[in-house]
Amino acid sequence: MAAVRISSRSGLPSLLLYLGIGIAIGQDGIFDVKFDNAELTQVFGYAALVVILAEGGLGTKWKEIKPALPAAAMLSIVGVAVSVGVTAAGAHYLVGLDWRQSLIIGAVVSSTDAAAVFSVLRKVPLPARVTGVLEAESGFNDAPVVILVVAFSTRGPVESWYVLVGEIALELAIGAAIGLAVGWLGAFGLRHVALPASGLYPIAVMAIAVSAYAAGAMAHGSGFLAVYLAAMILGNAKLPHWPATRGFADGLGWLAQIGMFVLLGLLVTPHDLLDDFWPAVIVGLVLTVVARPLEVFISLAPFRLPWQEKALMSWAGLRGAVPIILATIPMVSGIEGSTRVFNIVFVLVVVYTLIQGPTLPWVARALKIADDPAEAADLGIESAPLERLRGHLLSVAIPGKSKMHGVEIGELRLPAGAAVTLVVRDGKSFVPAPSTVLRRGDELLVITTDPVRDAAEERLRAVGEGGKLAGWLGKSGSGGENLARPHMAHDVAHALKSAKKLGKAEGPKAHS
Repeated sequence: MAAVRISSRSGLPSLLLYLGIGIAIGQDGIFDVKFDNAELTQVFGYAALVVILAEGGLGTKWKEIKPALPAAAMLSIVGVAVSVGVTAAGAHYLVGLDWRQSLIIGAVVSSTDAAAVFSVLRKVPLPARVTGVLEAESGFNDAPVVILVVAFSTRGPVESWYVLVGEIALELAIGAAIGLAVGWLGAFGLRHVALPASGLYPIAVMAIAVSAYAAGAMAHGSGFLAVYLAAMILGNAKLPHWPATRGFADGLGWLAQIGMFVLLGLLVTPHDLLDDFWPAVIVGLVLTVVARPLEVFISLAPFRLPWQEKALMSWAGLRGAVPIILATIPMVSGIEGSTRVFNIVFVLVVVYTLIQGPTLPWVARALKIADDPAEAADLGIESAPLERLRGHLLSVAIPGKSKMHGVEIGELRLPAGAAVTLVVRDGKSFVPAPSTVLRRGDELLVITTDPVRDAAEERLRAVGEGGKLAGWLGKSGSGGENLARPHMAHDVAHALKSAKKLGKAEGPKAHS
């Protein structure tokens, strides 16, 4: 926990601190623990990466990532090809590595790390388009990069480029299909079957995500893409006890990262890094200054994005633990010079994370890329199924910036079959009246019948975003017209009657 606090205050991704702990424990360190099992490190790293991708998918908001999917797909396919080619050429001609080693390094460092990027950008509000592209890219580009690294690390001649392109396309298609199917089936099951204990929901969600990876790998597809897509569907499916599930996944992701980084620190031999320091700096310079900007500007050329956003994405290509894990693949395969490849990748990740990490917020501010911090926050809604009653209990938390503040219970205009039954305010609970005014920090308990559960939740979110006029503004959620128009008609009729009564009451006074 101390490492987490230090990293949050310094602006450095926490991976550097945990790598440092592993180095301090390992060879040449304080305890001089000798560990050189690259195969075990790779197995544990793959398992940790599955958990990290699952946690990232669960936290991905579909409404933010949907517009960014085409751009992210171009970065993950065309961009990776550009990055691999440019970086490999730099490693071959400037450092003197043979082509196989150069291609392995080019492929390994082409994978970006969303956790590293957002750990230093969490205090800088960025437009949803930028965060969506960066997050989707980091979730998607692991799959083609793994395929390339495995292909380049296979003994014998490297396959022709068109064969590699075909294999990548096939494995991505299989992984995507399995991930979408597993995610949809898992979400359907969790929403229609009440588990005996609420604590089982987080475990079930992670188990479904991990099973997507297993199914994708067994079908010779991309298991990494499968687990990310399955988790993303589960994360946007409005599952029961979602806050608890999200917290569990976040904690599990932190545990996986900590263990993985410490193990990677143990695997490295510090005194061997000195000979490869400057080659790593040169390759990293080519990657950061040439390959990444070319990757971004070429891949995003068909999209009308401001140059400032492209420049930020170019600088935000942080490399985290994933490249270091992938660098163990040639070591396990016994490729000549694989230890040097691992050392170069290790030094590159550490050095350029130290340079890019602290400067990312400054670059974002210098480019004047920032979202409105006063934008209304999303409601926190937790659902618990009432199986025997064929209903749902929604727990709604009103955040500080929600436009639900100041709205009366009656002005929520919930669909028939849904009602606010309890309000918790300042630690005290009471049964509200239709005229009860909601405030920031309130917690509501809403009972809904099964058929109107989704409509009630959409209506609550719409009021949270647009206030009491959400129906007039077209923010009524799914089926917005069906929810808003009857109430709006009633409001108009009520206003006309009130106006007529007021006119009659004031008529004699006007003549007098």
